[in-house]
Amino acid sequence: MALLGATTIGVAEATPPGIPSTETATSDLAELTVQADGSLDGYSRDKFPHWIDQGDNCNTREAVLKRDGTDVQVGSDCYPTSGSWASPYDDATWTSPSDVDIDHVVPLADAWRTGASSWTQDQRQAYANDLTDPQLIAVTDNVNQEKGDKSPDQWKPPSTGYWCTYAKMWVAVKYKFKLTVNSAEKSALTDMLGRC
Repeated sequence: MALLGATTIGVAEATPPGIPSTETATSDLAELTVQADGSLDGYSRDKFPHWIDQGDNCNTREAVLKRDGTDVQVGSDCYPTSGSWASPYDDATWTSPSDVDIDHVVPLADAWRTGASSWTQDQRQAYANDLTDPQLIAVTDNVNQEKGDKSPDQWKPPSTGYWCTYAKMWVAVKYKFKLTVNSAEKSALTDMLGRC
């Protein structure tokens, strides 16, 4: 891990709630149903209403920016006016919220292919705005766009030191929401958990 320069002292790394221990993640992964991903037929991001109101004039995105940033100040509309965000995916730090995306750790399209296509709209909304599990995290925008809807066998965070945590987060979300994994995805997660 690189030493922090003077400009990044006091910057917290984004830490979503509910990240399980390695033992729990390994046990939960063993219990997930392994099957080929389903179709994307009918998928639309609009079927997962997100960035809903979370109270205090904050939507989900703004709530995560406040949670995952350091020294975040917000205006009356809850939009950050200052602060910094350390992206654990690539070890970059940003001071403009426009450079930061809120990543769905298990992407909406992946959830659709692995079980969410049969959910109600309310269930999908709850999934897309879940602040109680390690499903939402503030990260560098172009890194999140590079990830897209890929699972861990197709994309991993550029920072290999974060692979263990990322795998634990991914498994926790799949386990809570009873989503399936395909065999390549399970193999990649097993390897990543082996780095913990």
